[in-house]
Amino acid sequence: MIRNARMDDIKTIHSLLNHYAAKGLLLGRSISSLYDHLRDFMVFTDESEKICGVAALQISWENLAEIRSLAVLETTQRQGIGAKLVQACLDEAKRLEIDTIFTLTYQAGFFRKQGFTDIDKHDLPHKIWSDCLHCPKFPDCDEEALIFTTKK
Repeated sequence: MIRNARMDDIKTIHSLLNHYAAKGLLLGRSISSLYDHLRDFMVFTDESEKICGVAALQISWENLAEIRSLAVLETTQRQGIGAKLVQACLDEAKRLEIDTIFTLTYQAGFFRKQGFTDIDKHDLPHKIWSDCLHCPKFPDCDEEALIFTTKK
């Protein structure tokens, strides 16, 4: 089941994201940042309400949002949870009338399978780089940029 994240999910989300950040597979998030962006997050839970995956849709600019902080427990990977979370983010973007969704990721192949296409990071609006200024990898970002658009 996918639902919006709640306050009592933050510590679990933090632990899951930082597990992968320690492996260099995504960028970590501070507890403070997670509380600040709670409304951006969705979680996938199993029948016992255990969080198995998480993703965030963050609005970046007019008609532009980012899927970020996508992570699935190692023990529940390859079950379609990541794809369901991405689809939930795309559905939320559609509900908000946002046509263009991007991601900066180390897992580009996964996002390509979800219909995203490669884009040069420099083609993204400068507004999104405000987060990058706080990244320990700035200015030498090694993430790949991909984009999904519903415009025809």
